[in-house]
Parts: sequence; C-alpha cells; structure tokens
Amino acid sequence: MSTIGNASIHSVDHHGGHGHHHESFWTKYVFSQDHKMIAKQFLVTGIVMAVIAMLLSILFRIQLAWPDKEFPILELFLGKWAEGGRIHPEFFLALVTIHGTIMVFFVLTAGLSGTFANLLIPYQLGARDMASPFMNMLSYWFFFAACVVMIASFFVESGPASAGWTIYPPLSAVPKAISGSAAGMTLWLISMTLFIVSQVLGGTNYISTVLNMRTKGMDLWKMPLTIWALFLTAIVGLLSFPVLVSAVVLLVFDRSFGTSFYLSDLVVQGQILPNEGGSPILFQHLFWFLGHPEVYIVLMPALGLTSEVISTNSRKPIFGYHAMVYSLIGITVLSFIVWGHHMFVTGMNPFLGGVFMITTLIIAVPSAVKVFNYLATLWRGNIRFTPAMLFAIGMVSFFISGGLTGIFLGNSALDINLHDTYFVVAHFHLVMGSASIFGMLCGVYHWFPKMFGRMMNEKLGYLHFWVTFIGAYLVFFPMHFMGIDGVPRRYYSFTEFPFMDKWISVNEFVTWAAIIAALGQLAFIWNFFSSIWFGKRATQNPWSSNTLEWTTPVEHFHGNWPGEIPTVYRWPYDYSKPGHHEDFIPQTVPFSETMSSNLPHDFEGNQEAERIQREWELANKPQPEKEAE
Repeated sequence: MSTIGNASIHSVDHHGGHGHHHESFWTKYVFSQDHKMIAKQFLVTGIVMAVIAMLLSILFRIQLAWPDKEFPILELFLGKWAEGGRIHPEFFLALVTIHGTIMVFFVLTAGLSGTFANLLIPYQLGARDMASPFMNMLSYWFFFAACVVMIASFFVESGPASAGWTIYPPLSAVPKAISGSAAGMTLWLISMTLFIVSQVLGGTNYISTVLNMRTKGMDLWKMPLTIWALFLTAIVGLLSFPVLVSAVVLLVFDRSFGTSFYLSDLVVQGQILPNEGGSPILFQHLFWFLGHPEVYIVLMPALGLTSEVISTNSRKPIFGYHAMVYSLIGITVLSFIVWGHHMFVTGMNPFLGGVFMITTLIIAVPSAVKVFNYLATLWRGNIRFTPAMLFAIGMVSFFISGGLTGIFLGNSALDINLHDTYFVVAHFHLVMGSASIFGMLCGVYHWFPKMFGRMMNEKLGYLHFWVTFIGAYLVFFPMHFMGIDGVPRRYYSFTEFPFMDKWISVNEFVTWAAIIAALGQLAFIWNFFSSIWFGKRATQNPWSSNTLEWTTPVEHFHGNWPGEIPTVYRWPYDYSKPGHHEDFIPQTVPFSETMSSNLPHDFEGNQEAERIQREWELANKPQPEKEAE
C-alpha cells in the first residue's frame, strides 16, 4: 500500500494560509468549511436532538407508568394532544415514532459519525482538511435541515408521523389511516431524504479522505482503529442508505399517485381502497436492508472510539490489532446478509429463515473477537480511570449484555415468541442505544481538549457516568422479563389486559429510573457547555497519547499544522514499551530515536529501519575481553 498521502503533497502556503486571512462570524462559525468546526456543529446539534428525544421518552414513560392518572401540566404543554391531562393514544404513537427516529438517525448516526469522522479523520491521518471541505459543509447543513423538518412535524395540525420509526405500510402509505399518517408522515419522509443526502455527502468525503489524504508513512496498517471503524462505517452507509431512498420514493408514489407497491385489499373507514397487488413485505425488505447495517453504522464508530480510549488509558498496546481490523471488516461484510432476521414472523420460507439465522449467529463471532480483545487489553493494564475510560468500559459492558440477548432473537424459533415484545426493546436499547451512547460519550470526554482547548470537570464526569450507567440498566434490564412474559411494545395502556396488571409496578419503577437518569444528563450538559468557556486550559497532549492529533497546537486554525505535516513511522499503540524511558512513543518518533526499545517485528517491511537497527546493534555489540598476557 502506498504511503504517500496527498495531504503531505499539499503546499503549506495553500492550506496553512487559511488561518491568517480574516474570517467573518458567518464563515468561521456558521458556514465553516473547517473540519474541526463542522465536527462541533454536528456534536452540538446531536446533543440538542438527544435532549429532545429524551424528553419525548419521559412523556410516554409517564403514560405507561400511570395510564389512568391525569397530569394537567401535560395539557398546558401539549394542548389538544393531552386533553384532560392524558396523552392522546395517537400522539403516544407519535412520541414513540419520533423518539426512535431521532435517536437512531440524528443522534447515533449523524451525531456520532458526523462529529468524530470530521474531527479525527484529517487529524489522525495527517491531512490539512477533508478531501472536499465544501461537500463537508453541505453534509452538515442537509443534516440540520433534516432536524428542522422533523421537529416541525410537531406543529402541523394532524401531528407528527405515528407509524413507528420503521414506518411500515399501510399506516405510512395511506394518508387518511390515522392522523399521524397525513402531513406529519410527509414531513418525516422529506426529513429522512435530506438526512440521507447528508450521509451520502459525508460518507463519500470520509472514504476519499482516508484513501487519498494520508500523510507520508501512514499506510493502512498504521491507521488507528478509530479511523478503520469510521472508514468502514462510511462504506456501509454509502451502500445501504440509498436503498432506503428507493423505499421512500415508492412510498411517496403509493401515498400520492395511486400506485400499489405496498398496498393491497384495504378498507379504511368503511371505504374500499382501489389498491391491489402490492405487498408491505417488499417495504420491509427494503427498509431492513438499510435497517440492519444501520445497527453497525451506529456501533462501529463507538467500537473504534472505545479501542483508542481503552488502549490509551490502560497504557498498553491494543491487544490483537490485526484481529480487531479483520473483525471490523467481517462485521461490514456480514451486516448486509442478516436483514431477514427482522422478518421471521412475516411468513418467510423456513429455509430462507434458516439461512438468515445462520448468518446472524455468525456475525456474533467478530463481535466476540472485539470483546475478547478489549478485555485482554484491560487485563493487567496500568489503568487510569478517567471519565472517558469509565464510559469506554461501560460501552463494553452494554455490548456484552445486549449482545447476548441478540443470540435469542437471532434464533428463528425463539423469535416467533419474542418478536415485538419488550424483550426486543431491552435488547436493542442495550446493545445499540446504550452501548453507542456510551461510546459517543467516551469520545466526547477524551477529545474535548482537542475540540475546545479546555478540560471537562472530572468529578461531574464521574457523577454523570454512574447515574447514567446504573440508570440505563435499571430502565432496560427489567424489560427482558416483561418480554418473556409476552408483554407487547408500543401499547398505549396495559390496564385493558388482566395478565399485564402485574407489570404496572415494574413500569412505574422503570419510569422513575428513566427520570433520574434523564436528570443525571444535566450534569453532562452543564459540564460540557461551561467547560467550553471556563474549563481548565488543556495542554497539547493531556492524555500522553500517540496519535497525530495530539501533535497539533492547542489553538485551532484551518490547516491543523503550522508547518510541514509530520511523517509517521510507527503504529499508534506503542504504550509501555520495554526499554523506553516514557510509557508512550508517538507515531512521529523515528525508530532511530528509540533504539533501546525497538523490537524485531517493528521493522517488518521497513528496509530503512532495518538498516538503522543493524548499524546500532553492531555499534553496541559487546567487545570480547582481551586474553591476559
């Protein structure tokens, strides 16, 4: 693999000069083309959307915990959707729909990948900026427009979309099915189309930058695992998101132009619809062809960030670097051939169900490899329990506990009983929701000094971790038992079904846990925004890390490095290397400066390094003592 990167070829005058000409408020902070500012825009927008989604979840948890009680304050804020202080059943479905949509797409996809791909890809590869800074700016503004349109759906008369975040037909395809199938559903489709444009623009940029903009010496096997994860995530997104666009286009035709791609033999409000010949199962195939890769679009960046934080704070090389890369590649490939396990109850041919069951269980193998390597890295490490490290370990915990329940749901026979129950809610909120959120938070705490030049408050970070970690388990773990008992998800009230009465007290407990966990996020929000202006000023390399971003100045300017971009000589995980006077060796340190700690495998394929090592060994070879005369 060629190690010559275009970034090192770019002249300093062309890129470094960006920091010296005058930038207005609009070009620096709003319509910025600097990858660092765009990363901050994605992060702050993602935090705002996460707060909105969290508030929506608290609203429907209140309904589930106290289904027969009235809360007049709800009518004050929600108007006709909470007349008499009780949430309207159709609005309850809307809350569930928009909560899921925001969390899966706007927070865990754009907020996570958009932030850290923009921040770290140029920094850790040694590039002045993204391959196309203008496209990068467009990707954020399409994302921002998608957020605005999605939130705007709360202000249309018929209310926001109410077909679930998976928007299955016919609720999503027949505008007059329920109130949430009308204008709110149309806005949902517009919002998601804008969002996918953002993701395609961003993904194209990320892939191009990784392939073409690496600095001198940065071959693929010297890239940090964060870059591998973000690179492969961009590939998955670029291949799968357009499929959802095709599903949306056909849905728009069914909604507005009288076609029957997804509709057949329907009666709505006593009226027989003319549609015939369509199948909602077609939509499920198109949706889940994106929907399951989407799980890994959300998870892989979190896994990459966790790898970096665990290795840095264990003061150990990451265990099994090549195995970690191959497991990420395995997840990337396998994620495209498992979508059918979401459809075991659709009447699928049992043979086809068996095929999808096997591929689903196989994808557990690379996931298990990653877990083993994390634990092996932590084993006997000189661990620093920073807030970032705690969130990284928490991520591994959720990945294990949530992943184990995936084995149950991947079994087609068991899934028939557990499908659409709270068991599914518990599973994906642990393995996808909580694990990815913890990966994102570990990244925020770790790279905050690089983003803003200041440190976050550690004590508030510890408080935030423990409240969130304990709260997440208290909210989602009990749901496994509800699902095993057959309690269905998305139901407005369980009081109509006597066998569910025993779960009312559990719903109350879960709701209180959710409220306390939500209040715990105030510690993070205060810590984050106050530290931007009042936090302790950061040093250039506060964590004693090896990767390239910590070689840039604390003060930001467009171009990252004031002079020539550093050359890379080694992999990013030389921590606690025997024979070296410090417990870390940055990637920019040549092997000729670390002769006492060099190992034979350091020089594989590096002829210049091998020559230097041989000369040093000859010069330092002990001389035999002269025989006594």
